Amino acid sequence: MDSIRAKIKRRLQKFIELDCNGLRSHILSLFLKVKETTVDELHENITQKYDISRSAVASMVGYIYSKLGVLRSHKESYKTPIVYSLKEEYEDMIRSALESRSSASGC
Repeated sequence: MDSIRAKIKRRLQKFIELDCNGLRSHILSLFLKVKETTVDELHENITQKYDISRSAVASMVGYIYSKLGVLRSHKESYKTPIVYSLKEEYEDMIRSALESRSSASGC
């Protein structure tokens, strides 16, 4: 049986492999850089480079959180936004997947 880490690595590689315009890689690299952020902060940062709606960013973060399993979430109270942070144990895996993606050709 595959370990959880191997399953996450496979999902992460598939996720990045389907990245035609660089948005997925950009989001993952932002998480590597800032460590923790909200959807609004992430959207503000991404719109400097891409034309994308807030709901699309929220959807992408939700997918990374639930399907890839490399993020954790925290909410102080019902009035505050969810803060997403990168799980430290997957930083090296994401970094190497992004580096291998940049050396290989995309779509």
